[in-house]
Amino acid sequence: MTISISEADHARVSDAVAAAEERTDGEIVTVITGLSDSFHDVALHWAVAALLAVLAWAATFPRALTGLHDLLLGGGWGAEAGLGQQLFLLMVLAVLAFTAVLLALKHMPLRLALTPGATKSRRVRRRAIALFKAAAERRTTGRTGILIYLSVGEHRAEIVADEAIVNVTTPETWGDAMAALIAELKEGRPADGLIAAIGMVGEVLHGHFPRTDGDVNEIPDKLIEL
Repeated sequence: MTISISEADHARVSDAVAAAEERTDGEIVTVITGLSDSFHDVALHWAVAALLAVLAWAATFPRALTGLHDLLLGGGWGAEAGLGQQLFLLMVLAVLAFTAVLLALKHMPLRLALTPGATKSRRVRRRAIALFKAAAERRTTGRTGILIYLSVGEHRAEIVADEAIVNVTTPETWGDAMAALIAELKEGRPADGLIAAIGMVGEVLHGHFPRTDGDVNEIPDKLIEL
């Protein structure tokens, strides 16, 4: 899934990060992506479920399978159709169901719609943690780096913080920032959501880690788009 963030929005987000960091020793990293995961396994699971549904249908209504065999293949075999012929038809139907669902779920909006919310949340969180480890963890002197991660396709966001921040906050600390971020995303304004979240995160960081005279900008302020 593609996203469209203009150069002006990139600049606005970067300016918001710089403004927030003027009052704190904390370092804010912002990342936006179209999707955190391809969810290919979800499509495969649904395709397998369709295959099993065909087998369950045949086991529950064996006469229906016989009737379908006669309807599709005509009267040549008719009621005398053997077990092997019916099993072959069942195999064809199961494979067709599997393939049809797998092809249908190549359409990403449908695949996302059929992906459980808990699965989306886990995958987004996992990607956010991986990116945090690469971009911010232990890259600041005081262990005060924090990642604001927005995954547009799943309508999910995550905030992942370094050791010093985790020690003085709880996940609930970021509730307002997350709510503001998601609310703007649902209205089609991801940059505005990031800017709102950055401001709220900056206030929390200012309260716990006010800017000191020796503070330097240890991580670039620019928005990272994946």
